[in-house]
Amino acid sequence: MKKYLLASLPLIALSSAVVAAPSFETDAPIAYMTDLSSGAVLFEKNADKQIPPASMAKMMTVYVAFDLIKKGKLNLDDKFRVNEETWKKWNNQGSTMFLGVGDQVSVRDLLHGIVTLSGNDACVVLAEGIAGTEPAFVGLMNKRAKELGMSKSRFGNSNGWPDEGVTVVTARDLAKLGSATVNDFPKLYDAFYGQDSFEWNGITQSNRNPLMGKVAGADGLKTGHTEEAGYGFAGSAEQKGRRLVSVLAGLDSYGGRIEESVKFMNWGFNAWEPRKLFDKGTKIQTAEVQLGDSSTVTLVAPKDLFATIPKASDGKISMKVTYNGPIKAPIAHGQPIATLVLTTADAGKQSVPLVAGEDIGEAGFFDRVWAGLKSLLGLA
Repeated sequence: MKKYLLASLPLIALSSAVVAAPSFETDAPIAYMTDLSSGAVLFEKNADKQIPPASMAKMMTVYVAFDLIKKGKLNLDDKFRVNEETWKKWNNQGSTMFLGVGDQVSVRDLLHGIVTLSGNDACVVLAEGIAGTEPAFVGLMNKRAKELGMSKSRFGNSNGWPDEGVTVVTARDLAKLGSATVNDFPKLYDAFYGQDSFEWNGITQSNRNPLMGKVAGADGLKTGHTEEAGYGFAGSAEQKGRRLVSVLAGLDSYGGRIEESVKFMNWGFNAWEPRKLFDKGTKIQTAEVQLGDSSTVTLVAPKDLFATIPKASDGKISMKVTYNGPIKAPIAHGQPIATLVLTTADAGKQSVPLVAGEDIGEAGFFDRVWAGLKSLLGLA
């Protein structure tokens, strides 16, 4: 598949001055931040180093469950039984939901127990209920990780419990996972993330998210801690329609995690700002179509498109459209088929998707024959 580069769009000139990207320092040995409104990477430090995720691995357990719910293969009211063997292994083992032997627990409650309480027991009960065994569920986790492009991550269990190095992730991969959770399941994300507390069996536990109550719009994602991994946190917050996803890992104290997480997220919102480029539905360019009832398809903005730049910046933004092609029909309206690549002198490259502005059907029989002849004669 050949990558086509369409003609560059005109520069958007904000001014002639250019300044350096805003600096940030953190005690965390591993850090990463991305802006979902533009796709910009605002900060990275050892973002591709493989690390044990501790309970941040539970983000993938939740993602798998959300995916099955969206596909109609799992219902929030479905109930799974806590078997005695699972209870014996996970009762009071690290973070817990305090499930009891024989409890019939709904998927809804198990998800609250994972997202808000970080229950190791809840993860395993959910995994066994969905796939029959935890190892079978882990297979689903790794399949989804591959589909999401988490190329340097693998999972060995459903809750991130230390497993002699089998389970590893990277900060960049965790940010991909967090971003996908927000984008792929917005209603489920709103329903389960950002809850202050959850009660089960008469025991109320608070959400350990270090951003909640300290950063406006904070609602996710997951803390993690083991002796091996140190203190980590994958966070997300939205302010004025702009959502940031951050990852910090390897911190040496509970208090340090709070301090660094709040400082990091505030920097992301305060030192950077979005610049609107196109309204939703704006025609950006056209792309060639192979064997379609139209020879071209309109490339449009699927949502309001922004670039993220330092607040002190007055640089220029150049734009190019790329796609893998030729794009073969049929093409559905709203189908992602191209990428708008934004380049700024002070914030590097940012990429946002473009979608088809209309349906393109397959060409008729004679049109396909004529296209084949032109290709054979070198006229195509």
